[in-house]
Amino acid sequence: MSSNTTTATAVVAHAANDLRVEAIEVATPAAHEAQIAIAYGGICGSDLHYWSHGAAGESILKAPMVLGHEIVGTVTAAAADGTGPAAGTMVAVHPATPGGTGARYPQERPNLSPGCTYLGSAARYPHTEGAFATTVNLPSRMLRALPAGLSLRDAALAEPAAVAWHAVARAGEVAGKRVMVIGAGPIGALAVAVLKRAGTAEIIAVDMFDRPLEIAAAAGATATLKADDADAIAAVEADVVIEASGNHHGLASAVRGAVRGGRIVMVGLLPSGEQPALISLAITRELELVGSFRFNDEIDDVLAALADGTLDVSAVVTHEFGVDDALEAFAVARNSAESGKVLLRFTAEG
Repeated sequence: MSSNTTTATAVVAHAANDLRVEAIEVATPAAHEAQIAIAYGGICGSDLHYWSHGAAGESILKAPMVLGHEIVGTVTAAAADGTGPAAGTMVAVHPATPGGTGARYPQERPNLSPGCTYLGSAARYPHTEGAFATTVNLPSRMLRALPAGLSLRDAALAEPAAVAWHAVARAGEVAGKRVMVIGAGPIGALAVAVLKRAGTAEIIAVDMFDRPLEIAAAAGATATLKADDADAIAAVEADVVIEASGNHHGLASAVRGAVRGGRIVMVGLLPSGEQPALISLAITRELELVGSFRFNDEIDDVLAALADGTLDVSAVVTHEFGVDDALEAFAVARNSAESGKVLLRFTAEG
């Protein structure tokens, strides 16, 4: 190893069912990069897919890749070019790098840019390495200094909460309305918390399992329903439905449970390719089906809301493991019947 590198402990996906905690080299940061001591990382569904299947949708592992994009930590070396926060600053991370040419997209919505990359993604080759490591180098533009009084542990869900915030924003005005959330996994539960903050009058959470429904209720759901209770779901007549299950059965429940003229926000990512859908019912009820993909600058709003206490996501975290126990953590996270958001702890909070 050369003198300008150090080592870090990282969580690396090598192939399907081949996840390793191993030492990696960390080079000297580029001029626009800061070096970060990662404190916490949240295990996302995409991380689970890379572990379980060697792919997340059409993003296929072609080489070992460090996982992780839901991370917070402390700057240990500021960017040499003078950009970004100073050493010692606690930060959350916006993991996207917008860009690319070709397909047209609204410039004010960089999450839709055709060449957008994300930390811990195999969408392109070479892969975009993630940040599940004790030490990482990241572009300073990705870093968001935590507001005063907000701890790293409490900020650990900022990235997935921003996904939920973006989805709720895509729903339009929700204050005083009846909203149903299909799928009470971490994103669904976070959407419940965001809806509660937004003044939603009724929040009905739907899931197959009891534990996610308990988490959703603690996050602010006013009622819960089992996913197999088709009659009860149809009777909701929700003004807005947030579809967070990523399953075509969930989308069917959303169509059946939406009020005529209602809006369905699809944030759960269905598998690629054709999917069955109740399109005729959506047409005759004049439903609006709206996509929601990642987020833009909503992470800044999330951090402010976490800091001032108006957004409470504490119920969503159910487990925490040290990085050396990452394999156990991933197994727990995969069991959606028993877990919400599972955190990995990399270094002690500064």
